[in-house]
Amino acid sequence: MTEVDLYNLEPILELMAVGLAVAALPLGWWLWRQRSASPSGRLKALTLITLFLTFDLLLFGAFTRLTDSGLGCPDWPGCYGSATPIGAKAEIKAAEIAMPTGPVTKSKAWIEMVHRYLATGVGVLILTLAAMTWWLRRQSREVSPWLPTLTLVWVCIQGAFGALTVTMKLFPAIVTLHLMGGIGLLVLLMAQAVRYDGPGSRALPSLLRTGLWAGFVLLWLQIALGGWVSTNYAVLACPDFPTCHGQWVPEMNWQGFSVWRELGYTPTGELLPFASLASIHFVHRSAAWLVLAVLLWVGWRLRLQPGLAVAGRWLLGLCALQFATGLSNVVLGWPLLAAVMHTGGAAAMALTLTWALSVSRADNSGPVLFSKKLAE
Repeated sequence: MTEVDLYNLEPILELMAVGLAVAALPLGWWLWRQRSASPSGRLKALTLITLFLTFDLLLFGAFTRLTDSGLGCPDWPGCYGSATPIGAKAEIKAAEIAMPTGPVTKSKAWIEMVHRYLATGVGVLILTLAAMTWWLRRQSREVSPWLPTLTLVWVCIQGAFGALTVTMKLFPAIVTLHLMGGIGLLVLLMAQAVRYDGPGSRALPSLLRTGLWAGFVLLWLQIALGGWVSTNYAVLACPDFPTCHGQWVPEMNWQGFSVWRELGYTPTGELLPFASLASIHFVHRSAAWLVLAVLLWVGWRLRLQPGLAVAGRWLLGLCALQFATGLSNVVLGWPLLAAVMHTGGAAAMALTLTWALSVSRADNSGPVLFSKKLAE
């Protein structure tokens, strides 16, 4: 295979132009629809549009990873130094001839570059959102620019991890952090959108509020474990359910949880034992029961809270979706649709919990209210 520079910034201006073109349509639609809205209304609308497209980008990123297209263009930010796979036709053809089932093919190159185009477009939208917030800050001190600015910094870091995903050849720790960074970006945008509606006013019992936070933290740990399963290609390491190779607890080998190592190898450079992959899968599957139990309880309780019943129903529905898609990944041999939906379901859970936490507060006045009712 022909050697290629991992970083080639020659097509950077063309890629920036593509990003502007991708962002132009949603920006134009936003300007037209929000032409008579208040400043906060315009900011909220742009944030929600960016949130929607970022969610789409996350799903397409999962599709890119699951179709083994992450190295469809082995350099960054372009494809063999070109802004599109069209300009890299000769190099891609040579790579296909050398390795017909390898990481570089015409279709994989297009999938990878479309993902980069969408990511650049989302970056333009987030940059626009931050710039607009700072501009409105000059007119009103009530507009806070710090969360949009943090979101801009976050997406820049996320872009750097995207580059490292390619140049470090799908290094599991980098790919997992890239996935978690994408969901973190969604969480930041959701928190930002909710702020334009004012502070959270829905009072929740302290126990339920604590459960929300516990579910949020546990979900993040489960997403990290799920990313580790996916990036190590350990989804099919336990091909049966509810057992793993006919055992309730398979042989455990913890080498797979060594963070800083290349894909498929131990930190010392030896091939990773299959038992390590089964252990990665089994830990993720086992932790899922705890996370599901907590989120089902939170969803059931939220369903009975005024103003938060929708969030409760969403959580319950998403728990069912995650169980169904997770089971399908095992018993149906990791179908692409189920795998993408599993990633999307985790992201939707994070968004639902973020919204519920952002619009609510702990109600610590229960005993006082009860005593007042007794006095009456």
